[in-house]
Formats: sequence, structure tokens, C-alpha cells
Amino acid sequence: MLHRPLSPISTDGADAETLFLGRYFARTGYAGPVAPTMAVLRAVHAAHLAAIPFEAIDVLVDSHVDIGAEAIEDKLIARGRGGYCFEQNGLFLRVLRAIGFDAEGLLGRVRWMLPESAPPSPRTHMALRVRIDGRPWLVDVGFGSAVPPAPLAMDSEAPQATAHERYRVARRGAQWSVRADIAGEWMPLYVLDDIVPPAIDYDVGNWYTATHPASHFRHLLVAARTTPQRRYALRGNRLTVRHADGTSEQRHLGADAIEDALRDLFLLPVDPRWRPAIERAATAEVAA
Repeated sequence: MLHRPLSPISTDGADAETLFLGRYFARTGYAGPVAPTMAVLRAVHAAHLAAIPFEAIDVLVDSHVDIGAEAIEDKLIARGRGGYCFEQNGLFLRVLRAIGFDAEGLLGRVRWMLPESAPPSPRTHMALRVRIDGRPWLVDVGFGSAVPPAPLAMDSEAPQATAHERYRVARRGAQWSVRADIAGEWMPLYVLDDIVPPAIDYDVGNWYTATHPASHFRHLLVAARTTPQRRYALRGNRLTVRHADGTSEQRHLGADAIEDALRDLFLLPVDPRWRPAIERAATAEVAA
């Protein structure tokens, strides 16, 4: 199979998606082959997680979250920002299709940190399904600090090891249940509907996530970034670093230290307009 050249990228006769991939790869630092193979999927997935952080600061500071393709590219690539699932997986879906993967979006309900008896949550999580040689894989770059660090096979309910936690994907009727092994307990992350939703469903989910008073992003500063070696997670003023060997450390930060962490650990271009939200996060108590 032919591989597209990555660098240097010439604009002479190049199509729009080739130029888009060049900008995306420059953002993530990926410099490997470009072909719809399992090895490439794993590599671009890992590069994305390490380079583009999960964050929802725009929601916290009442900025509009536009999930159109051009707006996502401008924010996550041109401006060096991160985003949440509709932005992250929306961008990654475009990347995968440009590479040549058979990829589609799915939509589901977050169950993370909810008791099993909790009522259904809104359909506010976007993830992806990628088929390689007919085999389906769950791909997700937009689930914050518990995001699967690698594609997960959807045709097996057996535990699947990653550089961090183990995961399980199980078919339950018309849904897929995704769980992570957290300290020996299989914790639910989300359930996905086994249908490809129309675009309007993403718009509705994004509207709820960005504007509804019950959305926790409206009240809590969150950021996350995952590398093969460690996970970084900021929840309010609490910074947690979890290492691949299972060890972790945690500390609470003041406002200046939160800014430093956003810049140095989460690789974000800190905007002075964020300061009031950062100061509120520094003094607020955060639930476990």
C-alpha cells in the first residue's frame, strides 16, 4: 500500500484534505506512514492524546463552542487549544477519513462516576468506530482523564490491556458498554448506541454540554492529557499525575500554579480572560 509523504508538504496540486493532514500532523508531531492500517491507527491515536489536551474552558468562561469542522480545526490546530469529545472526536474522525479509514461517529451516555442505579444521563459523548479488514474498533480521543489510550476491539468482551488501565467493551442489546479496570473494579465509562446518529444529534449533545446548568463543565475547571508514560488530570484545583506503573501523586494548586499547569503540563496557550475562572477554581472545594 502506498504511503502519503508527510514532510515537506507541497501546496502544488495538493488537495484540501492533504493540506489538512499536514497541519494536523504538525500539531501532533506524528511523522510516520499515512495509510489505513492498525499500526497507523494506534500511532496517530497516541500522538493525538499526547499533543491535544482534553479541556472545556470555553464552557466555563461562557464562550461559544462551535463543533463545525472549520471551527474545530481553527481551535485545536491553528490556535493550539484542546477541547471535549465533540471537538476531539470530530477532528479525529475527519483525520481518519482523510487517511482512508472506514470510520464513523457514535453517540452515547456518560456513566463515569455514577452509581449503577443512576437514571439515564443525556446523550453527550461522541466516540468513533473504525473498521479494519472488517473488524470493528472503538476509538476515542475525547474522554478526559479516563480516555482509552489505544483502540479497543469491539468484537471481544475480554479485558484489553493498554499502557495504562485495562478496558472491556461489551455488546448489550442495541448498545455498547465500555468499562475500565480502576484499582481492581470494573468502572463504567459510557454506553454507546449502535447506530450512526444524524449530525443534529451531535449539535443537541454539544448544546447541552456547553450550556445546560446541569453540565459539570459549567461549574468545574477540568483538563487532561495522556501520554504512554503518564496521565495528567486537573479537576478544579486538584492536579493528579498517574504513572503507567500504577503509582500516582496528587496536590492542590493555587491560581498561579493552575496557570502554570495549564501551560506546562496541558500545553495550553493560557488566555488572560481565563483568570477569573482559574481563581474561582483555586479556592473552590472539589468533590472526589
